[in-house]
Amino acid sequence: MANIKLPKIEELSKIDHKPPQNGWMDTPAEFKQGMYCYGAKGKNLSAVDFPNARDWSPDDKDWKLPENWKEIVLEGMKERLGKYRSFHIFMDICVRCGACADKCHFFLGGGDPKNMPVLRAELLRSIYRKYFTASGKMLGKVAGARELTEDVLKELWYYYYQCTECRRCSLFCPYGIDQAEITMIGRELLNLLGLNTDWISGPVANCFIKGNHLGLEPHAIKNNIDFMLDDIETITGIKIEPTFNRKGAEILFVTPSGDLFGDPGIYTCMGYLMLFHELGLDYTWSTYASEGGNFGFFTSMEMAKRLNSKIYAEAKRLGVKWILGGECGHMWRIINQYMDTWNGPADFLEEPVSPITGTRFENAKATKMVHIIEFVADLIKHGKLKFDPGRNDQFKVTFHDSCNTARGMGIFEEPRYIIKNVCNNFYEMPENTIRERTFCCGSGSGLNAGENMELRMRGGLPRANAVRYVHERHGVNLLANVCAIDRAALPALMDYWVPGVKVAGVHELLGNALIMKGEKERTTDLRGDALPGKEGNEDA
Repeated sequence: MANIKLPKIEELSKIDHKPPQNGWMDTPAEFKQGMYCYGAKGKNLSAVDFPNARDWSPDDKDWKLPENWKEIVLEGMKERLGKYRSFHIFMDICVRCGACADKCHFFLGGGDPKNMPVLRAELLRSIYRKYFTASGKMLGKVAGARELTEDVLKELWYYYYQCTECRRCSLFCPYGIDQAEITMIGRELLNLLGLNTDWISGPVANCFIKGNHLGLEPHAIKNNIDFMLDDIETITGIKIEPTFNRKGAEILFVTPSGDLFGDPGIYTCMGYLMLFHELGLDYTWSTYASEGGNFGFFTSMEMAKRLNSKIYAEAKRLGVKWILGGECGHMWRIINQYMDTWNGPADFLEEPVSPITGTRFENAKATKMVHIIEFVADLIKHGKLKFDPGRNDQFKVTFHDSCNTARGMGIFEEPRYIIKNVCNNFYEMPENTIRERTFCCGSGSGLNAGENMELRMRGGLPRANAVRYVHERHGVNLLANVCAIDRAALPALMDYWVPGVKVAGVHELLGNALIMKGEKERTTDLRGDALPGKEGNEDA
């Protein structure tokens, strides 16, 4: 595949939302480079026992499908219609009212009608009608049914990997249809034929084999954290010595591997390390269950279950009491919406209780896992931390509600509460773009690759427009969030649409403001930039 050149803003901002002249069934999918990801590598499919493992490319005419590929898809659909009552209901009850049509960031930013959630669902629903309903079998296209052909299969692949499963459309559906669940089933059916993407199957294989998406070995994880500890000591004068794989610790801490390696995630991780040291928390890291994220969720429920179980197996091996999780999005949707069905309840662990405040986290009775944002908000409420918010005065901050922690979990106020305690300048984006109605970053569910950058920039446009609003009116220059994919994806989006706005995790801001016992006078923030009023004293 050739290198993909991202169009200029002037070109990408010209969006045509007019309905096409031809019906959608008569308009074949046009594969446009920059709008899709590379195909999965055979070695990664083999590593996790996925079917039809081979190297393939969406550019090829021949996708190297098994001879009985249609039978496999229809049998898989039949199985899931019987297994998931919600899927069966979602196939039947849509009245095509269009309430969801203008709620998808990909449709808003691209104008392709097949990215309206109602029509994206119709891609699969039309096959359901043809093979599983009497009207579709008898009346065919008149009843909205169509044959499953290779062209139709390729269309399914193209558009089900243009959905981030953010669930914004479901918020506006009068019948409660969840397009994310339909996308998940669509991807499962494609996965039965080995039609996965490289950017998803690679991290899945790495996590299955090594314990994290990046394939980091235990010594690499420890070395990366050691580098952060050196920087913390330079900035604060305090030497921090965390433990790894320590049996008998009270708490196992798990965070996305992007926080161990990627910029700006490492600064969020530095905030964790400083916080835990200041608290004297009895916790340990694991170099084996070293991934909070779960790209298995973007392939199949079974794969997501397999990867999620690694965290709980490690918690059991180390003999901890409960699990504390870092800033991540889909980790928390999985833990709160699927964990009990797949791997739980985790009865070998204890109901989490904060060793600092005594607060019992009753919402984690089954999962035994607490979000660090909940944990820290409780600490601040009980006056257990001291801050100098002036250390963040170089920032005018807004907050991006990550889809999975917001719509999927209901975490709305806790991150704002923390930010307002560690920053003096906070501004909300427009109300219809935050909390339950938040816009997606445009790169979730395994779409944050490099080869589909046009798709990402188009899908992220609604979020970028909301950031531009507060950037122009209030001078906002920092977009905070609590998701590793956001920290990886939003910098490119901001650089493209709203230059001058940086991206950070909430715990980076907390680390900047945290007053630690015995610290020296600070002259820089965690990134090494001069603090307000300390310009020219960075080397002091």
